Amino acid sequence: MFKQLTQAQLDPILSLSIAYRADDRADKMDLGIGVYKNSQGETPIMQAVQQAQQQVLATQTTKSYVGLAGSEVFNQSMMDLLLSGTSAHSRAAAVQTPGASGALRMLADLMHLAQPDTTVWLTNPSYVNHKPVMEAAGLTVKYYPYFDHATKQVNSDAMLAELAKAGPKDVVLLHGCCHNPTGADISFSDWQAITALANKNGFLPFVDIAYLGFGDGLEQDGAGLKYMADNVEEMIVAASCSKNFGLYRERTGAAIVISDSLPEAQKAKGRILQLARASYTMPPDHGAALVATILTDDALTATWKQELDQMHKRLLSLRSGLTKAVRAQGSDAFNFIEQHKGMFSVTGLSPEQIERLRAEYGIYAVGDGRINIAGLQEQQLDYLANALITVTK
Repeated sequence: MFKQLTQAQLDPILSLSIAYRADDRADKMDLGIGVYKNSQGETPIMQAVQQAQQQVLATQTTKSYVGLAGSEVFNQSMMDLLLSGTSAHSRAAAVQTPGASGALRMLADLMHLAQPDTTVWLTNPSYVNHKPVMEAAGLTVKYYPYFDHATKQVNSDAMLAELAKAGPKDVVLLHGCCHNPTGADISFSDWQAITALANKNGFLPFVDIAYLGFGDGLEQDGAGLKYMADNVEEMIVAASCSKNFGLYRERTGAAIVISDSLPEAQKAKGRILQLARASYTMPPDHGAALVATILTDDALTATWKQELDQMHKRLLSLRSGLTKAVRAQGSDAFNFIEQHKGMFSVTGLSPEQIERLRAEYGIYAVGDGRINIAGLQEQQLDYLANALITVTK
């Protein structure tokens, strides 16, 4: 049976880590995989998470099954975090999933169940796993204009003109903030315009929010999502706790369905649980228990918000520091990096230039030119600046 299989293509991001670990150069740098690292090059456990772990350890009395929906305290906490203050808060239902990728797949399966001929519109470019997940669920994928490679910003006019063609059998996937891979975010007025188009043309908005708090801050990063949720009848959301809680390996995510009424949202939730039973059955508990503990404890919530704000400010400092280091070496070609949001920026480097970064400098980045700003250490900025200038000459 298995001899008939062809060789699988390596994941363009995860495979970089394997090559990076095999590199014995002392000044090597992994700017591929999307994890936050501190000034020592470590991905730390947040203090709020450490304190929550102590509480969970002290109070947890069983390792029995939690249930298909996972932790309902976690589910409610995620809806509170993302939807509080909106009309959608009282007409939404959530399911805990194995990471945001699990949420993407469950919502894709739900769309296919409800409307098999659904077309999902993705930003061009988009997160590398969006297309495979949607297609694995049997959905059609289409791209809409998003990133202007000349300005390194969002081409709002082209985006809105194309999305005006989307109709009732379409789903438009939006990045809630800190666009992956480009780092270029839509404006609040873009959120308003897309919301108006959704109401006019009947397409379903689908928001993937994986970096809440890493762009302009917790409240600002969620403003577009909240506006849209408050002003459409139906919407779906995939949320991740990997980055803003530092729970990468715990695979902690949520799938949220917003409908015109709570009974309709609960009906959709029931179908997601049915789909989950036929897949992973139920999600892992530990990460969700930690998030639920943090978000239901005022002191832990305050600690988490303070730590998240520190991470956000450090990202801003790294962006500013890198662009200053490039300018100090005689180039303003990378000034746009300071304007981008979150962990990533698309540099505009060609695959050949990316290969030169790896071969000549031990700098590992994704072939599409994306670099992970959050993977940088302050002492590496001059080295990276010199490498960027050299390979672009």
